[in-house]
Amino acid sequence: MQKMKKNTPSYLILILAGVAIGWLVFSNLEFSFQDKENRLAVSNTINLAEAAENFQDRPIRTLKDFNQAFVDIAESATPSVVTIFTEKTVNRRFVSPFDLFGRSPFDDFFQSPGNSRPDTRKEVLRGLGSGVIVSKDGYILTNNHVVDKADSIYIRTSDNRKIQAQVIGTDPKTDLAVLKTEAKNLNPIAIGDSDALRVGEWVIAIGSPLGEKLARTVTQGIVSAKGRANVGLADYEDFIQTDAAINPGNSGGPLVNINGELVGINTAIASRTGGFQGIGFAVPSNMARQIMQSLITSGRVTRGWLGVTIQDVDENIAKGLKLKKAEGVLVGTVVADSPAKAAGLKTGDVILKLDGKNVQDTIELRNSIAATPPGTKVKVTIWRNGTIRNLMVKLEEIPDQPVAAAEQGQEMSDLVGFKAVPMSPEIASKYRLKTDAGKVVIADVDPSGNAYRAGLRSGDVVKAANRKNITSYNQFLSIVGKMKKGDLLFMLIERGGSNVYFAFNL
Repeated sequence: MQKMKKNTPSYLILILAGVAIGWLVFSNLEFSFQDKENRLAVSNTINLAEAAENFQDRPIRTLKDFNQAFVDIAESATPSVVTIFTEKTVNRRFVSPFDLFGRSPFDDFFQSPGNSRPDTRKEVLRGLGSGVIVSKDGYILTNNHVVDKADSIYIRTSDNRKIQAQVIGTDPKTDLAVLKTEAKNLNPIAIGDSDALRVGEWVIAIGSPLGEKLARTVTQGIVSAKGRANVGLADYEDFIQTDAAINPGNSGGPLVNINGELVGINTAIASRTGGFQGIGFAVPSNMARQIMQSLITSGRVTRGWLGVTIQDVDENIAKGLKLKKAEGVLVGTVVADSPAKAAGLKTGDVILKLDGKNVQDTIELRNSIAATPPGTKVKVTIWRNGTIRNLMVKLEEIPDQPVAAAEQGQEMSDLVGFKAVPMSPEIASKYRLKTDAGKVVIADVDPSGNAYRAGLRSGDVVKAANRKNITSYNQFLSIVGKMKKGDLLFMLIERGGSNVYFAFNL
């Protein structure tokens, strides 16, 4: 007994050691499970790259240093640029040289009664654009118009590998698309802060202008302007303007700052000749990053919605409202059952600030609201009859039209020569119209079509079609959907408060 008592501390030490070892084992097991879960979670996110070197703080002592700096920036960014090849199969109608008035004299000999002569054939349309790798796991940013409706997509990397790519998601409203490839050993570019860009900064554009033989062409210029809108390229515009040379084929390629970071996705040029004239536009990287993350994580882009029509405040409007200066944006229509209506916004209010930040114009406010996730509460500072007020608004998701209606609308636009869209706060704001439910607005008219020659213009409101009053977008689609090429479309249009009739053959 005495001996046992002497060994008691040893037993206690062994027991405590066993407990400690058990705790360590199970804690390690728990850690390993947690790490595995974390790794799985990380694999579902975007593995974005970081800038390899801080070029912007490199000292420049000689012209050679200045020259070398641009060389190094180009060499760091070029491996991230890919050339994008697309293929799309379409049915083309062809006319035989024997056709007389749309009919061949051999039809009676080679056709079965009641069967139409096959006059279409499949044709493969090939396209080319640019893109930029933004993650080691194969995500690529480009323009939506580069890959729109493509049946197959391939990319060619800087090390001359041709690899298949898949579309993860597209956002036509910003003209952005995200692709994914399973290729290894990729060279992603770091995404920079486009908000930090200043007018006058040096930038580099990289892409494949005019064809694959000019792949990864590097051009240099400056930031000419920021926040360019109403360019007519997308629904949500906040473009960086640059004089770095951009040409057809550059679309989707990167605009790079002096630190070798992606600050924009080159999208289009403004030109009277079709060639570069010193004015190019790029989607800011901050907008592109947000759209990309939304497409990857949820498969679609959700945008905040306030529910008002707005217009800029000029000097005359400021005088009429007795504002001290022209600032903010003026609220026109407040949509029923909208967040704005619930928060107490009224027609005639002037929105001065959003979450404490001054509102400069309608484009800035529209983009800021759209970029805010639905469900977020924002503070809207307004001017109303000489009094400053703060309203809390809980944004909702912007209403979207059904995909089927959109596809049918596209088919209709090909037939009639113009694009028709349902009335919405955004459309009303764009064309300065009243938001009346059920109305249909002409948003885009083909200048080479019969509709344009007849006098139809963007912003016209459709009141009747083929002597039937229009009460909904789907009703309008139904009426036009029954028509065929050569039929007469008779329309009553409201323009500037007046009603005008138009008639033309499809």
